[in-house]
Amino acid sequence: MSTNSQTLNFTQSIKAAPKQVFYAFTHASALNEWLCDFSTVIPNPGGRIYLWWNTGYFTSGEFTVVEKDEKLSFTWHGHQDPSDSKVNVSLLPEGENTLVSLEHSGFGSGGSWTNIIQQCKEGWENGLENLTSVLETGKDWRFIRRPMLGIIVGEFNEDIAKKLGVPVDKGTRIDDPVKGLGAEAAGLQSDDVIVSIAGQETTDHPSITNALKAHRAVDKVEVIFYRGDEKKSVMMELSSRPFPEIPEKTTDFSKAVETGYSEQYKELTKFLEGVTEEEASFIPRKDEWSIKDTIAHLVQGERFLNIWISGVIGGFQPHYDDFGGNLPVVNQATLAAYPTLPEILEQLKRLNKETVALVKGLPDDLPIYKNIYWRLGITLLESPYHFEVHLNQMRETLELSRK
Repeated sequence: MSTNSQTLNFTQSIKAAPKQVFYAFTHASALNEWLCDFSTVIPNPGGRIYLWWNTGYFTSGEFTVVEKDEKLSFTWHGHQDPSDSKVNVSLLPEGENTLVSLEHSGFGSGGSWTNIIQQCKEGWENGLENLTSVLETGKDWRFIRRPMLGIIVGEFNEDIAKKLGVPVDKGTRIDDPVKGLGAEAAGLQSDDVIVSIAGQETTDHPSITNALKAHRAVDKVEVIFYRGDEKKSVMMELSSRPFPEIPEKTTDFSKAVETGYSEQYKELTKFLEGVTEEEASFIPRKDEWSIKDTIAHLVQGERFLNIWISGVIGGFQPHYDDFGGNLPVVNQATLAAYPTLPEILEQLKRLNKETVALVKGLPDDLPIYKNIYWRLGITLLESPYHFEVHLNQMRETLELSRK
C-alpha cells in the first residue's frame, strides 16, 4: 500500500477465480461476509451501493463502471466526509489466483481528511485480508476472532421492563445463559438485562457485537446489568467461540444436518410422551407461552431458516432493521391451522424434513464456494442452543401445569 497525492493503493493476490472476487464486490450478502455488517447494492452503472458497519459508520455512492469479472468503480461518501471520493477495483487472472488492485482516490487534504484517510486505509487492509480468508477458506475472521458472552438473547421492550421491574427499557435481556460459557460462570441469570459491556452501552445486538470486537477469548470485561430494579456489575471472562466440524462433501454435510434434526425430534417427542392437550395448552402466567405456543415458535423459526438458506445460496438474503418481537398473533395463527399437539408437532417434523431436503439438494460443487458453504455449515451444524432453551422452558411449563 502506498499513499500518493491523497490516493490509497492496495494489491492482493487471492486464490480464487475472478468471477468469485467480482461476486464478492457486487452482491450484498457477499459484501457482508468480508467487508461490512449490512449492505445494499445494484451493480449496474448508476446503481446504488450502501455499506454500513456496527460501529455506526456508513458510506453511500453509486456504481460508475461495472465490467463483469474484470473491473468496477463506485463513488464513496462516508459518514461526515466533506465530499465524495472514488474506489476503482480491477481483477487480473494469475493462474489459479486473481490479482486484486484497489485504488481509493479523491481525498482532500488537511483537517478531518487525515483521520478519514487513516480509517479507510485500515478498513481496506483488514477487509482485503478477510476477503482472502473468506474466498480461500470460507472463514470470516471478524466472526472467528469475536468472543462470546454465552447468552441466548431474549425479547425486551417497555412492557417486559415493567414486568421485570427493570428501570430501563433499552438493553439486552438474557433469555438463558449458555451452559459452561462465560455468562453462566459469572453468575448471570435469565431475565438479567445487560446495559453495558466493557464501558460501551448495549441497547441491541449490533451494540454487543461492537462492544466485543476489540476483545478476544479469555479477556475479562466489566458487564453492568439490572436484576429487577437492582443495578449490578460483574467481571466476566469472555468465552471462545466453538465451531462445528464441517464435512468436505455435501452428502456428508446433509447427513450431519439430518442426524442433528433427528436427535432433536427424538428428544422432543420423548419429553412429550404422556402430555395431555390440557397440559400442552397450559399458560403459566399472562403473556407467557404454553407448550404448543413454544412448538409453534419453533415452526416459525424453521420457516425463516429455509428462507435464509435460500437467500445465502442466491446471494440476496433478507435483512431486518430490528427485531419486532415475538408477536402473539403469529403463534395464534399457526395454532389456528394446527390446533392440537399432534398436529403442531407433525408440522414441525415436516418442516425439519423440508430443511433436510433443501440441504440434500445443494449443488455438489457448493464447497468450491467456501464462503457460502462455511456460513451454511456453522449455522446448521452449531450446537442447538435455541432448541435447548425452549425445551427447558417447556419442561418448566409442564411442571407448573401438574402442580
